[in-house]
Amino acid sequence: MPTYSIGQAARLLRVSPETVRRWADAGRLPMGRDGAGNRVIDGVGLARLAEERAAEDAREAASGPPTSVRNAFTGIVTALVADDVVARVVVQAGPHQVVSLVTREAADELDLAVGVTVVARVKSTSVHVDRS
Repeated sequence: MPTYSIGQAARLLRVSPETVRRWADAGRLPMGRDGAGNRVIDGVGLARLAEERAAEDAREAASGPPTSVRNAFTGIVTALVADDVVARVVVQAGPHQVVSLVTREAADELDLAVGVTVVARVKSTSVHVDRS
Protein backbone atom coordinates (compact mmCIF):
# COMPACT_ATOMS: atom_id res chain seq x y z
CA MET A 1 0.00 0.00 0.00
CA PRO A 2 1.45 3.40 -0.94
CA THR A 3 2.22 6.02 1.67
CA TYR A 4 2.94 9.72 1.32
CA SER A 5 4.92 12.25 3.29
CA ILE A 6 3.04 15.14 4.85
CA GLY A 7 4.46 17.46 2.19
CA GLN A 8 3.41 15.17 -0.66
CA ALA A 9 -0.11 14.86 0.75
CA ALA A 10 -0.31 18.64 1.17
CA ARG A 11 0.66 19.22 -2.48
CA LEU A 12 -1.88 16.65 -3.72
CA LEU A 13 -4.67 18.14 -1.59
CA ARG A 14 -3.57 21.74 -2.32
CA VAL A 15 -3.36 22.66 1.37
CA SER A 16 -0.52 23.46 3.74
CA PRO A 17 1.46 20.75 5.54
CA GLU A 18 0.11 22.16 8.81
CA THR A 19 -3.46 21.52 7.61
CA VAL A 20 -2.53 17.90 6.82
CA ARG A 21 -1.06 17.53 10.31
CA ARG A 22 -4.23 18.97 11.90
CA TRP A 23 -6.46 16.65 9.84
CA ALA A 24 -4.31 13.66 10.84
CA ASP A 25 -4.33 14.65 14.52
CA ALA A 26 -8.13 15.01 14.36
CA GLY A 27 -8.48 11.55 12.80
CA ARG A 28 -9.73 12.84 9.45
CA LEU A 29 -6.66 11.47 7.67
CA PRO A 30 -4.98 8.15 8.65
CA MET A 31 -1.34 8.63 9.57
CA GLY A 32 1.30 6.19 10.71
CA ARG A 33 5.08 5.96 10.99
CA ASP A 34 7.58 4.51 8.57
CA GLY A 35 10.60 2.40 9.55
CA ALA A 36 12.63 5.54 10.32
CA GLY A 37 9.89 6.94 12.56
CA ASN A 38 8.75 9.60 10.08
CA ARG A 39 5.05 10.37 9.89
CA VAL A 40 3.44 9.03 6.71
CA ILE A 41 -0.05 9.30 5.27
CA ASP A 42 -1.88 6.16 4.18
CA GLY A 43 -2.54 6.30 0.40
CA VAL A 44 -6.03 4.81 0.64
CA GLY A 45 -7.03 7.32 3.31
CA LEU A 46 -5.53 10.14 1.26
CA ALA A 47 -7.54 9.05 -1.80
CA ARG A 48 -10.74 8.93 0.30
CA LEU A 49 -10.15 12.44 1.66
CA ALA A 50 -9.39 13.77 -1.83
CA GLU A 51 -12.72 12.38 -3.04
CA GLU A 52 -14.56 13.88 -0.04
CA ARG A 53 -13.02 17.28 -0.71
CA ALA A 54 -13.91 17.05 -4.42
CA ALA A 55 -17.51 16.22 -3.49
CA GLU A 56 -17.59 19.22 -1.12
CA ASP A 57 -16.28 21.44 -3.92
CA ALA A 58 -18.90 20.03 -6.31
CA ARG A 59 -21.70 20.78 -3.83
CA GLU A 60 -20.46 24.36 -3.54
CA ALA A 61 -20.27 24.68 -7.33
CA ALA A 62 -23.77 23.22 -7.69
CA SER A 63 -25.24 26.56 -6.72
CA GLY A 64 -24.79 27.59 -10.36
CA PRO A 65 -26.87 26.54 -13.35
CA PRO A 66 -27.50 22.80 -13.86
CA THR A 67 -24.85 21.16 -16.02
CA SER A 68 -23.47 17.74 -16.90
CA VAL A 69 -19.92 19.09 -16.84
CA ARG A 70 -18.07 17.92 -13.74
CA ASN A 71 -14.79 19.82 -14.13
CA ALA A 72 -15.48 23.38 -13.03
CA PHE A 73 -12.68 25.84 -12.28
CA THR A 74 -13.68 29.07 -10.57
CA GLY A 75 -11.20 31.79 -11.40
CA ILE A 76 -10.58 35.30 -12.60
CA VAL A 77 -10.16 36.51 -16.16
CA THR A 78 -6.53 37.62 -16.53
CA ALA A 79 -6.53 38.32 -20.26
CA LEU A 80 -9.09 38.86 -22.98
CA VAL A 81 -8.24 39.41 -26.64
CA ALA A 82 -11.15 39.73 -29.05
CA ASP A 83 -11.54 40.41 -32.75
CA ASP A 84 -14.71 40.60 -34.84
CA VAL A 85 -15.40 36.85 -34.61
CA VAL A 86 -13.57 35.20 -31.70
CA ALA A 87 -12.34 36.04 -28.21
CA ARG A 88 -9.42 34.40 -26.41
CA VAL A 89 -10.18 34.24 -22.67
CA VAL A 90 -7.47 33.39 -20.15
CA VAL A 91 -8.68 32.33 -16.69
CA GLN A 92 -6.44 31.84 -13.65
CA ALA A 93 -8.13 29.29 -11.37
CA GLY A 94 -5.82 28.69 -8.43
CA PRO A 95 -2.69 27.04 -9.83
CA HIS A 96 -4.45 26.26 -13.11
CA GLN A 97 -4.57 28.47 -16.17
CA VAL A 98 -7.45 27.76 -18.53
CA VAL A 99 -7.45 29.28 -22.02
CA SER A 100 -10.66 29.24 -24.03
CA LEU A 101 -11.70 30.45 -27.44
CA VAL A 102 -15.31 31.65 -27.50
CA THR A 103 -17.27 33.65 -30.02
CA ARG A 104 -17.05 37.42 -29.69
CA GLU A 105 -20.82 37.43 -29.31
CA ALA A 106 -20.63 35.06 -26.30
CA ALA A 107 -17.90 37.16 -24.67
CA ASP A 108 -20.03 40.27 -25.10
CA GLU A 109 -23.18 38.56 -23.76
CA LEU A 110 -21.26 37.36 -20.70
CA ASP A 111 -19.78 40.85 -20.30
CA LEU A 112 -16.30 39.30 -19.97
CA ALA A 113 -13.42 41.57 -19.03
CA VAL A 114 -10.12 41.31 -17.17
CA GLY A 115 -10.85 41.05 -13.46
CA VAL A 116 -14.26 39.36 -13.80
CA THR A 117 -14.86 36.17 -11.80
CA VAL A 118 -15.94 33.25 -13.99
CA VAL A 119 -16.34 29.48 -13.88
CA ALA A 120 -14.48 27.62 -16.63
CA ARG A 121 -16.15 24.26 -17.29
CA VAL A 122 -14.13 21.60 -19.09
CA LYS A 123 -15.65 18.58 -20.81
CA SER A 124 -13.60 16.18 -22.87
CA THR A 125 -14.08 12.87 -24.56
CA SER A 126 -10.51 11.85 -23.79
CA VAL A 127 -8.56 12.24 -20.56
CA HIS A 128 -4.97 11.07 -20.16
CA VAL A 129 -3.61 10.22 -16.73
CA ASP A 130 0.12 9.96 -16.10
CA ARG A 131 1.57 8.63 -12.86
CA SER A 132 3.96 11.10 -11.25
